[in-house]
Amino acid sequence: MDPVIVAGAGPVGLTLALALARLEVPVILLDESTEAEESRLARTVVLRPDAAALLERLGCRVTARTRPWTGWRTMRRRQLVRQVPLTPGVLFGGSPPPGRGTGGWDGGLTEAMNAPKGDAASPEDESAPVSAPSPLHLPQHELTRALRGSLAAMGDEDLVRIVSGTRIDDLEQDDRGVGVRTRGAQATWWRGSYLVGCDGPRSTVRKLLGVRFPGRTAVERHAVAALRAELPWPGEALLHRSPPWRSIDAEVTARPLPHGLWRIDWLLPPGRDLVTPDALMVRVRDTLAGWCGESEPPYELLDTGVHTVHHRLALRWRVGRAFLAGDAAHLLGALGTQGLEEGLRDIDNLAWKLSLAWHHGASDALLDSYQAERRGAVGARLRAADQALPLVRAAGGWHAVRRTVRPGGARGHDALLTDGHLGQGPLGAPPVYDRSPLAPAAPPDGAITVGTALGALVADVPVTAPDGSVVRLRERLGRELLVVLVAPGTGVWDRRHWMRAGLMPRLAAAVAALPLRTELLVAEAYPGAPAHTVLLVRPDGHLAAALSGVRPSALYACADAARGGNAARGAPAEASARR
Repeated sequence: MDPVIVAGAGPVGLTLALALARLEVPVILLDESTEAEESRLARTVVLRPDAAALLERLGCRVTARTRPWTGWRTMRRRQLVRQVPLTPGVLFGGSPPPGRGTGGWDGGLTEAMNAPKGDAASPEDESAPVSAPSPLHLPQHELTRALRGSLAAMGDEDLVRIVSGTRIDDLEQDDRGVGVRTRGAQATWWRGSYLVGCDGPRSTVRKLLGVRFPGRTAVERHAVAALRAELPWPGEALLHRSPPWRSIDAEVTARPLPHGLWRIDWLLPPGRDLVTPDALMVRVRDTLAGWCGESEPPYELLDTGVHTVHHRLALRWRVGRAFLAGDAAHLLGALGTQGLEEGLRDIDNLAWKLSLAWHHGASDALLDSYQAERRGAVGARLRAADQALPLVRAAGGWHAVRRTVRPGGARGHDALLTDGHLGQGPLGAPPVYDRSPLAPAAPPDGAITVGTALGALVADVPVTAPDGSVVRLRERLGRELLVVLVAPGTGVWDRRHWMRAGLMPRLAAAVAALPLRTELLVAEAYPGAPAHTVLLVRPDGHLAAALSGVRPSALYACADAARGGNAARGAPAEASARR
């Protein structure tokens, strides 16, 4: 079967190539650039735990290139309104709190914006959370280099072929695959089984497919600076709203990088006024003096820029055998949302489905589920941000905000923004595919509720594999379905005989009969799950089913639904498409 063609060699395209290669799917990666990515310290990425865990699972050691933040501070004028201690770690454990998922834009948004004053954690609030997992923050060029290094380390040119200095000029489809014509250093026709456009906001693939990309332009603008300085809270990130200094706008964010570096963002007022070098230097000096005392501390300015946030969502993410991912499919970034992170979630969702289609054939239901799940999740994130913007960014700053909502609303906005930056709440929490087309049409026999909602990411509990090794659950993701039996006391089982103990023989027989390759694991405990609960987990870590006891027919039905029903090798969604 022909390789999968990936257009675009940015972080999203490189991650898809790496994910498919690890699933033994050959890839042709079309890279428009001819040189290494420019090193820009002011262009950074923030990876929340689930996105960082995906990269680590693929062998891209991003944790070695940065250091976790030790905490997060939210200030308003001169007052510290929230302080969150952060802990190292890249794995996301558990599910979002009720109402905090992204199945709909209003899940927890109104409550977050209008929370009573006492609901927000403050320095004196003893109910404040003890800690939260730290995001990872690093320059984008370092992430790109790490991904390229991981591909090179595989040492298998038959799996991934990178074609530099070439750009797609035309494409056509039939019921067997996709053909693309390129121009540039290696102009030719390429034949692939599928095509994925990861070629950015001006995506050629999207244009050739005739897919509209509606949305809003310049939702927000930020002046950005990367500098080396000693700030009063080493290792902590800061969101400062309405700082009380001259020349400073409504909001400033400071996020630490390794080696004493910081990225500082100033939210610019509406309009298209140019940010001159002199105006930026005034912002830098006044901000550092305001944070560090009367005198301006020593600093080294390393890079500057202006970041403009657009909100757009492609109307279609799949046209026949062609797909869109990353910035080619969506643009977002206001109020703490992260566009690149959503692009990595696209890849986590799409890679295992393309692998199943490439190796075994796949139904339209499976391939269509990519658009249904991911477009729905990103659309919910965009609606949440667009709904919050008029209040959070109300003209006149936080005083005007307080007049538009009930008392305590401004503090609720602070909490909403903080959660968005930390990967929590309606603006930041990992998606919940609670309306997935891959879910059974009706609840299966024996379905129960556990601490993870159906469609949410599973908790990263310790599990025992058939060979007796004890690993983290999310280390086993990516290749196949997982079935997890919750069986307290298994830690004392004799590893040589545990597959013959208790419910294991009957469950092992049920797993062997499933329509997809499935790994059987055992957990001593799982949040909210009673003994003898059986969990079915998708390759991307989202919970597909929770059953009470061993129920072979119900387990089969759930696994069959998770693969989109009966697969038909090469079944096309559209017989032909040419643009």
